[in-house]
Amino acid sequence: MDKILVIDDSAVQAEFLRSILRDDYDVSICHTAKEGLLAAKDGSFSLILLDVIMPDMDGFTALRELKATELTKHIPVILLTSLADEQYEERGLLLGAVDYVAKPFSPVIIKARVNTHIHLYHYQTEFKQQALVDDLTGISNRRCYEGASVAKWREAVRFGLPFSVCMFDIDKFKLYNDTFGHPAGDQVIAAVAKTAGAYFQRSTDLFARYGGEEFVAVFVGNDARASFEFLKTIRQAVEDLHIKHNSPVCEWVTVSVGGVSLVPKSGDSYETYLKLADTMLYDAKRLGRNRVVWSNAGKEQWMEK
Repeated sequence: MDKILVIDDSAVQAEFLRSILRDDYDVSICHTAKEGLLAAKDGSFSLILLDVIMPDMDGFTALRELKATELTKHIPVILLTSLADEQYEERGLLLGAVDYVAKPFSPVIIKARVNTHIHLYHYQTEFKQQALVDDLTGISNRRCYEGASVAKWREAVRFGLPFSVCMFDIDKFKLYNDTFGHPAGDQVIAAVAKTAGAYFQRSTDLFARYGGEEFVAVFVGNDARASFEFLKTIRQAVEDLHIKHNSPVCEWVTVSVGGVSLVPKSGDSYETYLKLADTMLYDAKRLGRNRVVWSNAGKEQWMEK
């Protein structure tokens, strides 16, 4: 059942909306904009019904905040208001609302508008997911990574959170392909993606196929030392698959990993640290492969073996 969030300072109005929609949807109610903004960050709502006139923060300001936040910007918002002037409707739509319903409204109209936007939300979500998923592995593709990584970087800058980015590379993959053939190589890529991807399950994590046999991961909240230990566990999990490589340099299929952790500040460049992560990956391969090399923004470096 889809979840709908009602943000309205009027208890009577909010309960009226719940009575209209509760047979078809799971309806949650918040009576202040601040409470609603916090609840919306749960990320599980398919639609928000937002009152415009509220005492603590007006709906336009709340809408602007919702659309500026990574966890909530995708949620469609219907504005509910007694302000029937066209300039207010235009303002709401320009700020990102999907609809604008004037009070008083009939139950038939509100149900029809909600149903329409819930269906559109599901259609758009499914379309976006298909466009952003790698066909071979089922994880995020390069297009998804390029959009989401920058958004997560901005969130880290905004809230002063530790941010990590790392690059994976399957060791001696061309030799594996030449030995066992491309279908077997595809199976290896899919197996590595499934194994590593299982460790990136938080809403703040991003794990994507960067291209060919290379992967990229972005995650928030771990300092450099913790990130290094975390990626050592993932590297070992790939080795523990015991996929035979049969080359002079690799007994099993393994990965090399390079990464960097920092608390980014305004003015820092994400691309600078992505390049540093790639340099750490180069060091991991240069030092013998099947290892993790990590940096805390270039000040210190941790290396396996």
